[in-house]
Amino acid sequence: MSQLIDRRTFLSVAAAPLILPLRNVFADNTSKPELKFVVITDTHLGYKGDDSAAKLWTKTAAEVAKQEGAFVLHLGDVVDGGREEQYPIYLKTRESIGKPVHEIPGNHDPQPLFEKYLRPKIDTTFDHQWLRVILLNDAHTDSHDGFLTREQLDWLSSQLTDARQASKAVVVAMHVPAHDNKHPDRGWHVKPKHGQTEFYDLVAVKTSPVLALFHGHFHNGLRGWEDRKPIHEICFPSALYNQDRKLEEQKAAGYNPIEFRPGFTAITLQKDKLRLDYRVTGAAANVTRECLLT
Repeated sequence: MSQLIDRRTFLSVAAAPLILPLRNVFADNTSKPELKFVVITDTHLGYKGDDSAAKLWTKTAAEVAKQEGAFVLHLGDVVDGGREEQYPIYLKTRESIGKPVHEIPGNHDPQPLFEKYLRPKIDTTFDHQWLRVILLNDAHTDSHDGFLTREQLDWLSSQLTDARQASKAVVVAMHVPAHDNKHPDRGWHVKPKHGQTEFYDLVAVKTSPVLALFHGHFHNGLRGWEDRKPIHEICFPSALYNQDRKLEEQKAAGYNPIEFRPGFTAITLQKDKLRLDYRVTGAAANVTRECLLT
């Protein structure tokens, strides 16, 4: 059970090995049982003012319900354009998943509505065995960029210190990535003046227990970077729609495998391995990658 506390080539059909260095949180050499969970993002219920997104969410939820996994992470943009009437529809379908679902807001989720329908305390954490997930809201409804306050950064620092002392690995979930991304990319991220520098100072030091940063927001299939090893930064595919921006053809930094249909990602985390299965909703397609944590 999950315990709630408050506050190139990465994926490819060929699946060549990708090495993610192991964080010192595992230096004790103790046994770490295999963990399974699911990541979804950007469901955008109410998109274009009709029920097509809600219908696709119903199909996605039914498939997620069949997946192994202790919990589900939803990385933001639950509804589209702050449409309040869509939150009850989302929640009704969410019940069918049959496992805990932990959301963070996206830039389409007004904070008052998120607090009303989903969770009154937005910035929070939960522990599942040897993993701590930190849910951090960096989205504003009036911008595509991300924003982190001094209070949030101080809270994050305390959570990372506690996780390190408790020998827990950490995944940080924020809707908007912190990573710089320039043309031909979207250019949306947490800018230095909005907390980016301080954020990386906390999560990227050698003593940090952070294994990965999980994000939504981009609608570009699987989009990510590995230039701050050993931290792995991933924008996950939207459950509603994705766009092929030809990033790899244009030699954009990072990776962007060629799969852009709506879907979700089943994750298996072991002490020495991270496996991602990007599953296309309503299709047999499944892009798998095993990443060794050494």
